[in-house]
Amino acid sequence: MASTSSSTKKAAKLAQKGKGKKVRFQGGTIFPLAVALTLILGFGLIVYARQTLPAAGSTPPTVNDHWHAAYGFYLCDTWYQLAGNLEEQNAQGSFVNTKFLQSGIHSHDDGVMHWHAQTSKAVGKNATIGVFLDTYDVELTDDSIKFPEVNALGGKQEYIEGETKCGDEDAEISVVSWKTANDTDDGNRYIAAMDKVHLDSDGMVFAIIFGTDDAPRVMPPAAADLARLGSLDQVPAAEDFLSSDSSVVVGSDSADSATADSATADSATADSATADSATASSGG
Repeated sequence: MASTSSSTKKAAKLAQKGKGKKVRFQGGTIFPLAVALTLILGFGLIVYARQTLPAAGSTPPTVNDHWHAAYGFYLCDTWYQLAGNLEEQNAQGSFVNTKFLQSGIHSHDDGVMHWHAQTSKAVGKNATIGVFLDTYDVELTDDSIKFPEVNALGGKQEYIEGETKCGDEDAEISVVSWKTANDTDDGNRYIAAMDKVHLDSDGMVFAIIFGTDDAPRVMPPAAADLARLGSLDQVPAAEDFLSSDSSVVVGSDSADSATADSATADSATADSATADSATASSGG
């Protein structure tokens, strides 16, 4: 006990003696100068690195790129794709889907991600499958996939590891990606941060899987037709949705009516020409 008390007193005395005194480094001032120089250089390198990192939109895909990627959800034993193309327009020909307007990313009910970004949300390092899923209100986490009611794939809105079964077996979530639809390997498999999987190039393929350990690592059905489906997608600018008569919107009831009226007029003209021809023949 005396020993403990003595040690405590010594520590207190040493602390008292050190008050108000400057701390000196062994070896004089060289060591602290070296530390200070290292810190300055380190800070400078950090600033330089931050300034030279590419911005989100300075690397592909950019707003000038028009990429396509096949995708599909393999849920237990069946492939699914999301419904809706998100390109609904009002009578003035303007897009009205808020999610679509935030990025420009969508699908055409064809199992293909149509990646022609319109904002910084979907370009460069921000171009992840999470952006596509978000436009359809799909939430992909490390342990669940949650669909909106309108896209309750497989009859379920949510697939949760440890709760949702495939038959009587437990299942897990993964994402598998391939560089091209022609790849013959098993692809790259991800089991965490899956919504951050990046689109590196045009023509990639993604399988979002909720399945048992022996679930097949194969491409979704749309991959086999990706080239053709991509070639069909020619999206004009918003103003191109208006006809030469700005009061008539292509695809609207008025446009259909105008087209029908035009066809009727053409038919009447043709009938008139036929009648004239018949009259001339009779006269001859």
